[in-house]
Amino acid sequence: MVRDERGWFLAGWLVGLFALVLALRLSTPTLAEDMVPPGGPVPPVPRFALDRPPAPAKKKLPIYSVETDRKRIAISFDATWGADKTPRLLEILRRHNVKTTFFLVSMWIRKYPEETRMIAREGHEIGLHSATHPDFRTLSDAEIRRELEDNLQAVRETTGFAARLFRPPFGAYDDRVIGVVESMGIIPVQWDVDSLDWMNVTPQQIVHRVTRLVRPGSIVLFHNNAESTPAALPEILRRLQSQGYEIVPVSQLLHKGPYYIDHTGRQIPTGPPNLAPGRNPAPPPASPGADG
Repeated sequence: MVRDERGWFLAGWLVGLFALVLALRLSTPTLAEDMVPPGGPVPPVPRFALDRPPAPAKKKLPIYSVETDRKRIAISFDATWGADKTPRLLEILRRHNVKTTFFLVSMWIRKYPEETRMIAREGHEIGLHSATHPDFRTLSDAEIRRELEDNLQAVRETTGFAARLFRPPFGAYDDRVIGVVESMGIIPVQWDVDSLDWMNVTPQQIVHRVTRLVRPGSIVLFHNNAESTPAALPEILRRLQSQGYEIVPVSQLLHKGPYYIDHTGRQIPTGPPNLAPGRNPAPPPASPGADG
C-alpha cells in the first residue's frame, strides 16, 4: 500500500514538473528560423552544386541578398513611427565607424526633419519606404508612382539626397508592384536576415539571431524605434567586425554591373562589376536540373 502511494506521488510530481516546463517554454519568446515577417516568408536559401549557377527567378523579386565572395554585408533600418531611439543608434554606428541605410517614410521625414538631416549628416544612405506606408499591392499603378514621387521629393527637399533604393511597406509586393518600381529607375530591396526587433524579444535574442543567420552578402533588417535594438546593436557590430565582416550601406553591397535575381532573391552578377547599373535584360539560361 505504501509502495503504491509512493508510485502515485512520484507520477504526480513528474506530471507537475512537465506542466511547469511546458508553461515556461510557451511563455518565452522563441526565434525559430521559419518565423514569417509581416510581408510574407523570406525565400529559402538553398545549397547549390558548385558547378551549377542558381536559376533566375520565374517572377519579379526585390533583392534580398547579394552573391559575393567577400565578407561584406549591409545593415538597414526602417523608419515609420517614432524617433526617440534614432540619435542613440546614430551614436552607436558612429562609434563603430559603420555606415548603413535608413529607409524612410515621407510622413516620418516631415514629422522628424532634424532626425532625417542628422542621418544624412552622419553619412548614412537614405532609401525610400513610401509616402504613407500602405500595402502597395492594393494600389493602382498611378498611386504607386505618386507614393514614390512624394517620397523622393521629401528625401530630396530635406536632405538633398537622391534616393535610388526602395523597400516596400510590410515587405509586401507582387510582380506588378516590382514592375512599376523598376520602371521609375528605382531598385526594390528586401532583407534576408530579419532581426525580429519588431517583436517582443530581448537584446540577447536579437544578437543571437542576427549573428547566427548572417552570411556574406546579407541584408539585415532593423527598425529605428524598436525597443531592444539600441541595446543589441553594439554587441552585433562588435561580433560581426571581429569575424572580419565589412558593414556597408545597401547600395555599396549591390552589384553595379548586369545581374539577375535567382528564386531566393539573391542578386547574381553576370558581368564585370564596373559596368552601368541595371538588371540584366537576358539572364543566362539555367543549367539542366537547376531549380527556378
